[in-house]
Amino acid sequence: MPAEIAVVGAGTMGAGIAQLALEHGHAVHLLDIDRGATARARAGIEARLVRRLAGRGLAGPDLAAARAEALGRLVLGHDPDEIAGASIVIEAVVEALEVKRALFARLDRRASREVILATNTSALSVGAIGAAAVRHPERVVGLHFFNPAPVMPLCEVVAGPLTDAAVVEFGADLVGGWERTPIRCADRPGFVVNRVNRPFTIQALRLLESGAAGITAIDAAIRAAGFPMGPFELMDLVGIEVSLATTTGIWEGFDRTTRFRPSPIQAGLVAAGRLGQKTGIGFYRYGPTGERLGPAPDFEVMAGRGQASAAPEWIAERVRLAIVNEAFRALDERVAADEATIDLAIRLGAAHPQGPFAWARERGLAEVVVHLESLARADPDAFNPAPGLLRAATAEP
Repeated sequence: MPAEIAVVGAGTMGAGIAQLALEHGHAVHLLDIDRGATARARAGIEARLVRRLAGRGLAGPDLAAARAEALGRLVLGHDPDEIAGASIVIEAVVEALEVKRALFARLDRRASREVILATNTSALSVGAIGAAAVRHPERVVGLHFFNPAPVMPLCEVVAGPLTDAAVVEFGADLVGGWERTPIRCADRPGFVVNRVNRPFTIQALRLLESGAAGITAIDAAIRAAGFPMGPFELMDLVGIEVSLATTTGIWEGFDRTTRFRPSPIQAGLVAAGRLGQKTGIGFYRYGPTGERLGPAPDFEVMAGRGQASAAPEWIAERVRLAIVNEAFRALDERVAADEATIDLAIRLGAAHPQGPFAWARERGLAEVVVHLESLARADPDAFNPAPGLLRAATAEP
């Protein structure tokens, strides 16, 4: 029988992780102090499990039996102390450092020393969560799943500065057994995907702030470049408050460097309760079944200047160049082992058609440097070529 898993936090991510563990034969204890959250999570897990089992060809009594067997391994609870029997506890609560620290301190007191404590944080420091909160930080590891967890094929496995190597291997083996691709990351803000891909939304917002293009033009330009979704469509889908919180966490983690500065446009939408598809309005308007109806009224025109929109090719190139530059910075800092690892993470975790290094090398690194230097005159923090990129361009045949 596979190891018992405890998941603390029954929101979207916690429910998705619990479902993933159930699908791979684990007994799962799903905990949340909000009884309504656990009830909603169970209903959602059941509905998604049935769809996935039906998609595998099960029907009738076979489908009913498989559903009952999987749900029979799911136990709901409401006290984080109810983790007895678990080999690993995966935290999936709100993305707030003090909340996570308090929870980990409680889990550390309750769980025997052999139990691994994992955080699903998307951008916060694993070391800051573990070293500051637990007596045994060597057992704290980051397991950053992507939403929706039962579908997205990537999991970032993050070692804090005190994490035991065997704990990292256990986490990588566990998610590998769940048919996720484990990417080992250093404990830097945003890890690989959220850090390297942050310009995807930030640069789009900068273009909107400047009046260079509106949301529909920017989204169309990015889709035309081969991406499955534009940045404003993506922010509305995941939740504008989620995007803003991740950007803010990375910005704070990098001492408020300007290239990660959160956009006042996002902040204004969150303050107004306009979170995207979940609230029916964000950058776009949505119907009762989630269908997109068009831009929100204040985004039907560009950011107030009325001039012709920037060329689609220029929009896509600006966004991609900022991502490439951030990828080289991350590699310089050894956030991941090599270019191929970062490219794989970005393709699997952010659904890019091509990794940033592959795109840059296909384009020619010397040409990439020239274009970055041109953009750097207006935004040096984002576009001054990374040292590693300059070295690589010099070495290019």
